[in-house]
Amino acid sequence: MAMLIRITRIPYEEPHHVQLRYEVSNGRQSWQFEYFENATELAAFGDNLIAFPRHNTDVFLYEVGSERPEDRWGYYFRFRAFVISNTGQCAIQIRFNNNEALPDNEQFEFCLRAAPAQIERLGKLYQAFAKLEDEVLEWSGNEGQLHRYAVSA
Repeated sequence: MAMLIRITRIPYEEPHHVQLRYEVSNGRQSWQFEYFENATELAAFGDNLIAFPRHNTDVFLYEVGSERPEDRWGYYFRFRAFVISNTGQCAIQIRFNNNEALPDNEQFEFCLRAAPAQIERLGKLYQAFAKLEDEVLEWSGNEGQLHRYAVSA
């Protein structure tokens, strides 16, 4: 198992909203989850990753939903890119919580180590994916591609 972010676009109320199925792995663990996104956010997401890191304490944080029960969200998703060393090494933290009560609660959190150029590559893929012409985005750090049709896992 290798580092991977695979995002499959499931047509929803496009071009305004998309349903996204994420498959993520840090090489030791893997997880799948789905959430709904405003399609215009995908390009902005890419812009932020391309510009990351701007300095040695830079953090890009993207959150959807809340884990606080009083906020009454159906899920919580966090994507955070941050610098982990003075030499410029970075990591991407991914966290998801379906906010269900036990025994149906599912949550995970792990990090992917990545160089700035790898994160920039992911940002460019997000920008292209935002055009809603491709069905799948795949990124494995050193490689990334878009697919018109779903690929089998």
